[in-house]
Order: sequence, then structure tokens, then C-alpha cells
Amino acid sequence: MLPPFHYRLWFLTMNCPYCSYHDSKVIDSREINDGVRRRRQCLKCGSRFTTYERLQPASLFVIKNRDKLLTGIRKACEKRPLPSGSADKIADDIEAEIYHSGKVEIPTTVIGDMVMEKLKSLDHIAYIRFASVYREFTDITTLKEVVDTLISGETGVSHPANQLSLLSNDKLEELAKSDPKKVSIESEQPAKSKA
Repeated sequence: MLPPFHYRLWFLTMNCPYCSYHDSKVIDSREINDGVRRRRQCLKCGSRFTTYERLQPASLFVIKNRDKLLTGIRKACEKRPLPSGSADKIADDIEAEIYHSGKVEIPTTVIGDMVMEKLKSLDHIAYIRFASVYREFTDITTLKEVVDTLISGETGVSHPANQLSLLSNDKLEELAKSDPKKVSIESEQPAKSKA
């Protein structure tokens, strides 16, 4: 015969923060945004304390892996003119996408590809930095191919407005003359005002 339910869950009860007694009674319960706030009273010393309970979804990211991911994204975005919190937002978005996919195991290559896509639309320099480590470029030729792909627009990614060009306008014009299909020049230089 099984013991009553509350005895089977004794290990889930909240210990009193004052006397560490294992049992308390709930004197008030209120729903809050993402869970329940409970006022409790210790059955031994009579002290009152508050607990916050919320459902914790199965974590897809081991905390260590999330920290590693954030470190890589932050290094790629270092000293770039990006809004504060961009790296955290990318990590949060990726975590949410993985969570909503419903898959229990996600290969790291998929996560790396997701980061690269997000960085590509955010900042080309951060994208190149991340790609050079993630794709383990062994020589300058591989790096040049990735840069050429970004310049030529074969990926279909528009050049972010707040990002400087990888090449000067003179170099872009020279490339356009040699192969007009490959390079499209957008005038991004602000008009010089006469003072």
C-alpha cells in the first residue's frame, strides 16, 4: 500500500528559511505572470515566507552550452555598432526556435547554422568573424569566397543600413566594371554638406 500523496511528495516541499523545518502550510496563493506566488507559514516556528512557483519547461540548452554559444556570438559582435543586447536576443531567439521545434536533440551544426543566419542579417562583419571560427577557415581563399558571396549578394541578404561596406566604393566600381553582373553598387555615402 502506497503512503498518502502528501507523504510521497515530502521531498518537494519548501523548507522554512528560518528554522529549516520541512513542513509549512499555505496561507495565501495568487497567480502571477508565469506562475504562482504563495505565502507560507512554518508549522514549527510560525515564521512566514513567500515562495514563487512556475513551470519550468524541459531545458533544451544545457546552461554550459548556452554560455558557450553566447560567448561566441558576443566575440563575433565585439566592437560592432550593434544595439545592446543583440547577442542575448540571438541566443534567446535560437533557444525559442529549438524549443518550439519540439525536438529533444539538436545537432550543434544546426545551432551553428542558425547563429550564422541570424548574424548574416544583423551584421556582415560579425557574420564573417563567427563563420571564420565556426567553419574553421584554413586559408584566406575560403574566407575570400565567403566575403565574395556576401558582396555579390548571391545569398539574397541586403546590406544592413548601419554597416560600413567591406570594400571601398572605388573598389566596388572597379569590380563592377570588370564583371557588372557580379557587383551591384548602392550609393551609401552621405552627401557632403557645404559649410
